[in-house]
This record gives sequence, C-alpha cells and structure tokens, in this order.
Amino acid sequence: MATSELQNTFKILIASDIHLGYMESDPIRGNDSLNTFEEILQIAREKNVDFILHGGDLFHENKPSRPTLHGCLALLREYCMGDKPVNFEYLSDQSVDFKHCKFPNVNYEEPNFNISIPMFSIHGNHDDPTGPGNLCSLDLLHTAGFVNYFGKATSLDKIQISPLLLQKGETKLALYGLGSVRDERLHRMFVKKDVSMLRPKEHPDGWFNVFVLHQNRAKHSATSYIPEQFLEDFLDLVVWGHEHECRLNVSGEKVEWNPIQQFYVCQPGSSIATSLSEGETVSKHVGILEINEKNFRMNSVQLKSVRQFYMEDVVLGKHLKSTEPNAQKKAEVFCLQKIEGMILKAEEEHTGSAKQPKQPLVRLRVDYSGFDPFSSQRFGQKFVDRVANPKTMIHFHRQRIERSTFKDDPDVVARLKTIPLDSTCVEDMVSKIVSEDGYQLKLLTEKGMGEAVKEYVDKDEKGAICELVKYQLKKTQGYLHKRNTSEDQIVEDVFRYKEERKKTSGEVEEEVKAALKEAQAKRESQPNGDADVTMTSDDDMDLAETSDTSQVQVARGRGRGTRGRGRGRGKDLDDDRDLIITSKSSSRGRGSRGGRGSRGSKAPVAAERGSITSFLKPSSSRQSIRDSEEDSIILDDSDEEEMSNSRRHSKTSKATSRKRGISYFEDSDEEESLRKRKK
Repeated sequence: MATSELQNTFKILIASDIHLGYMESDPIRGNDSLNTFEEILQIAREKNVDFILHGGDLFHENKPSRPTLHGCLALLREYCMGDKPVNFEYLSDQSVDFKHCKFPNVNYEEPNFNISIPMFSIHGNHDDPTGPGNLCSLDLLHTAGFVNYFGKATSLDKIQISPLLLQKGETKLALYGLGSVRDERLHRMFVKKDVSMLRPKEHPDGWFNVFVLHQNRAKHSATSYIPEQFLEDFLDLVVWGHEHECRLNVSGEKVEWNPIQQFYVCQPGSSIATSLSEGETVSKHVGILEINEKNFRMNSVQLKSVRQFYMEDVVLGKHLKSTEPNAQKKAEVFCLQKIEGMILKAEEEHTGSAKQPKQPLVRLRVDYSGFDPFSSQRFGQKFVDRVANPKTMIHFHRQRIERSTFKDDPDVVARLKTIPLDSTCVEDMVSKIVSEDGYQLKLLTEKGMGEAVKEYVDKDEKGAICELVKYQLKKTQGYLHKRNTSEDQIVEDVFRYKEERKKTSGEVEEEVKAALKEAQAKRESQPNGDADVTMTSDDDMDLAETSDTSQVQVARGRGRGTRGRGRGRGKDLDDDRDLIITSKSSSRGRGSRGGRGSRGSKAPVAAERGSITSFLKPSSSRQSIRDSEEDSIILDDSDEEEMSNSRRHSKTSKATSRKRGISYFEDSDEEESLRKRKK
C-alpha cells in the first residue's frame, strides 16, 4: 500500500465476546479466555492497527474476580501502552461522548498515559452496568485509562446515539455504539421510534458510518431480537456483537450484504466457546477493517490459541438394533468409537501453536430412542486426560413424537411405555425428581423459583431466592388467614392457592419483581455500599410485560422509491491482494439529491463545545417529519466562533490547537427540501 494511502486509511481490529473469566475455576479450561485475549492483542500489535473495536462481553461476569481483572489489566498494559504514535484525530465533543464516565475523555490524549493502541468498547449483557452507581467493569477500565468505554444508554425512555467522530488524513469515520439493552425493551423502543441517531451536518456524505451493537440478531421470539430493518439505512457497516457464531468467512465473504437497508453486516463472533452448541464449532477469527474515505475492506485472521471443539450427532437406531442382545453395551462401544474419531481429528487439525491446548472440547449428541442410556459419568472417566470436558461429552436426547404419529399408529403409546429410563440421564433424572411425591414444590411456583435461581446464577443476586421464599410465604399466610383455614385444611388450601397464582396472568412475575426489589433495598441499606448482592439494570422492568407486534407495522418513511441507492464496486486499495473492496460513494445516487449540506448558503454553524443541545438534532427516520420549522434549532451566523479542540497527545502526527465543533442535522429538513425540488 502506498504511503499516501496509509496516511488516509483507518486500520481497525474488530473483535467481540471475549468473555474473560469464563470457567476460570476449571483446572483445564480456566486460562483459555486470557490466552486468546493475549493473542488478539498480539495481532493488533503485529498488524499495526490504529485502534481496537470491541463489541461487548469483554468479561463473562459483571463482577469479574480479582485474578481475571488483574490478568486483563496486565495484558492491556503490556500491549496497548507504548511509544507508537496515534495517527488519527478525535473531532467530536468528548464530554458528551463519554458523559457517563468519571473522566470524559479518550485515554490516548491524556498527558498522564502513554497509549499506543487505543481500545474502544461497548458493554454486553454479561458485563452490563448494575448495582449502586449503575457501574460495570468497563467503567473501571475507562477510569484506569486502559479502555475507552462508549455507547452506554443513560436513559431507557428515549435513546439518542451520538457518534464518535474520528479523522485520519482525508478519511472521516463516524463510530456509533449502543451497549446491550434487554432485547424486548429495545425492540419496543424501535417500534415506538424512541431510538434516534445523530448525523454530522458538515460534509454529511463524506463520513463512513459504523454502528456497533450487542443484541440478538437471530429471531428467538417475536420481540427478543433486533431486526436489521430497524437500523438506519445511512449506515455503511454494522458490527454485530452477542452472536457467538463467527461469520467472518461466510461463503468466502467477510461481511454480509443487506439489500433492503443497503449496508453491510460484520459478525465477528466470540473468541471462546461458552456453550457446547453447533455455532461454537466454527473456527474463531478476528477482523481487520481498513477504511479509506468511503471504501472499505475486511480481512479475517484465524485465532490459533482457541481450544478446538468438535460436535457430532448420532441416532443409535440407525446403526444398532435395540432388540439384539447386549444392546446397551454395543451402544456404549459405538459412542466410544465416535469419540475416538473426533479426538484423532483434533490431533490432525491442531495448529501447532504452543498456546493452543492439546485437549479438545468434544460433544456427542445421542438420540437414544428405543435404547437404555448408559452412565455418561462413567463413560467420561475413560477420557479424563484426553478431552477438556469428560463430564459433558455425551448428551442424550430422544426424538420428539408428532401428534399425527399417535393417530396413525395407536400402538406407539404402548411401545413408548416399555422404554426404561436411566436416572443417569440428567434430563430424565430432573424430570423424575420434580414429579415424585415428596419433592414437589408445595408453596413456591416452579416459574417463580426458576426466575429467582436465574437471578442468583446470572447476576449473583444472593438475596433473590431468600426474599422470594419470604414474600410468597407471607402472601400464603395472608391467604390462609383470610380464609380462616383450619389446621386440617392447610395443605389443601396452600396447594389451591399456588394453582390459583399460576393461572393468574402476571402474578408470578409480580412476586419475583417484588422479591428482587426487596433484596436490592436490603443490600443498599447495608453500611458497605459495595455489597455482594447486585441487581441488573433492567430489574425495574416488569417481567411480565411483553410487546404484541402482530398489529404493529413499522413505517420507515424514508422514501425508498425515490432515493436511487445504486451502488458501485470500489477501487481496490491494494491490487496485489485478493481482498473484498466495497464502496458507498456517489454511485449510491445521493448526488441527485443535491447533497445533504446544500440546504442553504450559510457557513457551517459552530456551537459551544460544552453544550450538545445547541448543535445536535435527532434523525428523522426514527421521528415523524415536522410540519413546520418552528421546532428546529436555528443559530445565527453571529454565534459562529472558533472552539478549542481536545488537547492532542504529544505523539500525534498533527497538532490541532483549535477546531470547530461538529454540527449535526435532522434528516427531516433534507427530506422536505427534496420534496420541494421534485415539485
């Protein structure tokens, strides 16, 4: 690449879902996440990137342990600090971009730090803000000066996303970020048009727009995901965190094209397998994004320190007969051969890196319909020193029987009754325990207890279960007192009251919500404000609240039929490499619109640096077009003045002593002018 192109090209390492601290207590897998994080930082140094962009879930817990936090800080200090100059400028108002932080500024411009590779990160659902002060681990890293934490929504009534404006040579980058918000809540906010994105007024078509978010991309239910159609169509590239499947090499492409919204999507995936699922078997990569003005290309670099993971599905009925003698023993031998095959494959495909573990993760999903499941614990003992997960290698399941099968074959019920169940199968054992007499929940509801346990496990809310038991016990006592229940009828009335609560829509969720609030109140009343009990930022939300989107239609209102968004292929940045190059330049048809900056002959309006409301306006694609110009913010030319830019680090290539503020405009003005021109 020519020197002039290097001076005008952003080089960014894209990563997501590193999950530092995952299974840190495991003697075999405990150090996997830190090993891979070190490799990612090494790649950033070797590729000489300008900065690292992380898509959330840097930590696996929102209260990481001291060894994990210490390991993270040690690696960031070793690889991200140094004398290498930072060769790009920060143009937007840092006091606005980092207003949620104690020190609202980027770390590489701090005179007390010597940062060579800045790291910008949003939070994910695992390391989300919680507890007193609504803080998370990224707040600690930002205050310590190792990470630039952005994209934190300070209000969940309306979200207005302001971009981080960066410039390197002639290339201008607008970096938007939104940390994890509960999918159902964010989905409703998009439907209600309560999410907006600000855009620069000056040279609006000259910015390359990148949006990084951490939400469900796959549709799990009607509202538990964020459709790509909800996002603004002026974006050029969307970096999607939270999804663990690495899609940096889908059909040979490094990014995915959305033909409706006219932008590209990059899904880097996780750098460590946190579940034994099919999506985690894909090889792990990080992306190297190069941006030159409105052109970009994405390369992928495979991570060589990631523990190998292999998974296979087998149906015993296709290979063995359940009626033959010693069928269970033969099934165990068959599964043993499958495991041996996966271990051999792992040895053959080992990268040879000294940092890649020798013991792979292995998962064999066995459909044991018609057979007796053998002991998975005893089976795993044979591979203790050869695989990383001997206790979870085997997963037994049975094929679901469709209703039509019972109609066509009445004898299938009799056959199913003769299938013996082995208590060593975890799923069958749990089902058996909760259904047996003596183990059934008499007072608590299964759903309520499940929610309380989830809060305890996911958020370390240690008081959730205790407070739920006390709350439901108190309500049950009040019910019995109201009915004046006799001693002989207590058990029967308690069971009746439990069933009544289960039938009442939302009552169980209300109980859980009240119990969690009580636990939070008790924790906050303790003298030590940093108690072990924590709450998630969304605990104040009604758990029973759902969105019915069956009758809601989202109107884009962007005039898609008149925009002429034709695209052309960009010119390669380097003809010597066979890499993807894309372009969102004037071939998109925006030139016919007269340009977003051609609404008047006045010079760009400068605003006072400390106030964002004086020069930021929301995008109209999330708001209705105003009928008049009375609500618009109008500044006189006399208000224009030169403003001091943020102090540049002494290492940077350019000294920027004084700069103008960046103004933002509202698309509704542009849409209105477009309609007038067409008339």
